[in-house]
Amino acid sequence: MSSNLTRRSFVAAAGAFTAASALPGMASGQRLRYLRYGYAAMTWGDNERQAIEDIAAVGYPGIQFRANAVKDFTATELKDLLAKHNLRFVALSSGTISLEQPEGPQIEAHMVNAKFAKAAGAEYLQILDVLKGHPRTATPDECKRLGKMLNNLGKQTADIGLLLGYHNHLNTLSEMPGNLEQIMDYSDPAYVKLELDTAHITAGGGDPGKEIRKYRDRLLFMHLKDVRPIPLKPGANYPFQFVELGKGTVDFAGTFAALDAINYKGWAVVELDREPDDSKTPKESAQISRDFLVQKMGVKV
Repeated sequence: MSSNLTRRSFVAAAGAFTAASALPGMASGQRLRYLRYGYAAMTWGDNERQAIEDIAAVGYPGIQFRANAVKDFTATELKDLLAKHNLRFVALSSGTISLEQPEGPQIEAHMVNAKFAKAAGAEYLQILDVLKGHPRTATPDECKRLGKMLNNLGKQTADIGLLLGYHNHLNTLSEMPGNLEQIMDYSDPAYVKLELDTAHITAGGGDPGKEIRKYRDRLLFMHLKDVRPIPLKPGANYPFQFVELGKGTVDFAGTFAALDAINYKGWAVVELDREPDDSKTPKESAQISRDFLVQKMGVKV
């Protein structure tokens, strides 16, 4: 996918967002009353305890952690801390899985994370494949092999009562919607669900609303994330910047309309990798995104 094509898709998405936002009742809090919202702790880096404090204070009922939580807490400690702050443990980001490494040790490592997550009260385990560079193309054979690996991991997480969500992501085999479709086709719906990220699918040339409708029966949970195109800088992974909700080009009106259309009742985790503006704190960015959801999308967080 060329940068020019990507930028054209961003312009189109921005236009769609503006038009959809003008329509009344696109994201009625009444219709989407079953949607539950969380926030990802990754913006705080390794300061997960502060993330718990801030996310609870801003008013999100759920939280997602990265795999470093496995080393930073015992399962009981984390479960008790989240209960104290009235936070639900939505998902643990278990890291990556690679076609270039032996499968057995990778699955063993992810199962360590899965067992921790289950014991700490998490609902889901997140997985993605290894980052390779932008633009990332994929062969059918790669997609097929990845689907098989995901099946093998998903069967084991299912055995302990934890659902596996594959995270579409820039720089991975699922960067482009067509490749994501192949991975989904080559994996078993019983063991591999989709964790759909609005920013990554948009930056990869896709439409979040379209993908929500396509994968309605496999949609495990959502990442609500915004992104805008920027010039590619030396050392950067891609010509995009992740920003607070409403500050990029993701069509959230269309996203929520699609979630409403499929009667989605799961979790939607707001994510921001890092602060786009050094003058803001992670807590302030979390508040900006919450305000957007409540004031612009008309939903109840």
